[in-house]
Amino acid sequence: MKYALIDTMNTFFRAKHIASRNADTWEKIGMALHLTLGSVNQAVRNYGVDHVVFCLEGRSWRKDFYTPYKATRKVQQQDMTEAEQEESEMFWETYESLIKFLTEKTNVTVLRDPNAEADDCIARFAALHPDDEHIIISTDTDYLQLLSESVHMYNGVNRQLITIDGYFDDKGRPVIDKKTKEHKTLEDPQFLLFEKCMRGDTSDNVFSAYPGVRKKGSKNKTGLLEAYADKDKGGFNWNNIMLQRWTDHNEVEHRVRDDYERNRTLIDLTAQPIAFRDATDNCIKEGLNANKNVAQVGVHFMRFCGKYELNRISDQADSYAKWLNTSYEGKLINA
Repeated sequence: MKYALIDTMNTFFRAKHIASRNADTWEKIGMALHLTLGSVNQAVRNYGVDHVVFCLEGRSWRKDFYTPYKATRKVQQQDMTEAEQEESEMFWETYESLIKFLTEKTNVTVLRDPNAEADDCIARFAALHPDDEHIIISTDTDYLQLLSESVHMYNGVNRQLITIDGYFDDKGRPVIDKKTKEHKTLEDPQFLLFEKCMRGDTSDNVFSAYPGVRKKGSKNKTGLLEAYADKDKGGFNWNNIMLQRWTDHNEVEHRVRDDYERNRTLIDLTAQPIAFRDATDNCIKEGLNANKNVAQVGVHFMRFCGKYELNRISDQADSYAKWLNTSYEGKLINA
């Protein structure tokens, strides 16, 4: 089986950032719906997807594990102008309408763990289907850590497929790197994960485990590349970084290993605490056991398109209705 795993909120709200500055709110909302549904349709057609899974956000367990996690986003919301707040409300209303449509009027799978993020649902869905192939639809580079022979990532904005063999356009042709003039490739996904755990993630307000650490070391100082190469052995280069200590602006001393392990719990999508991982697995199993069998999906879809004036999509309604009408027929591991 081949699955498309949709980071729904990422795909929908990305339209706000790529829309023209002159676009009004209604145009941005139309773009959000076109981008979300169109990305899925393109992936289904290009890569022969058998079933589509929309993954939603819950209140992340990470906020209780690490108080600063995504704390800056609330501040950003408070700083919105009245016009921006109105636009945000319209986006959320449309988003909820889309989710209601997908949940009640189609046969796609919709997953939401109230205590986890879409990232967790996507990572665990793939883990529970190890013999299948998965295409993650998102622009979020956090998913690069999951890439493998059977897990790929599709960016619906630039229409590129990212695999462990590199970047490809939607015609299957290698994407050429503008700097090297050669096929654009990807660094080892596990090194990228290690580097992010060390440097932190400013977008999620996750602090660095070792501020100022260099990627490549010098004669007298170990870098991330040397430490990563020594990770499995746990030798000198690994310990030379992990045992370092530094003091923050509040005069609090940190040991790199401690902050690295904290960040790994927050960032590594295979390192969730067991209790939360099991809860997400249960939500996935419950969602897949729903046995959806909605009738007249095409009719419901045309009504949804009419509501939001999705003319370009409705012109290809048969193509969309095919995957919207396809129920889950897979098999969970150990289920």
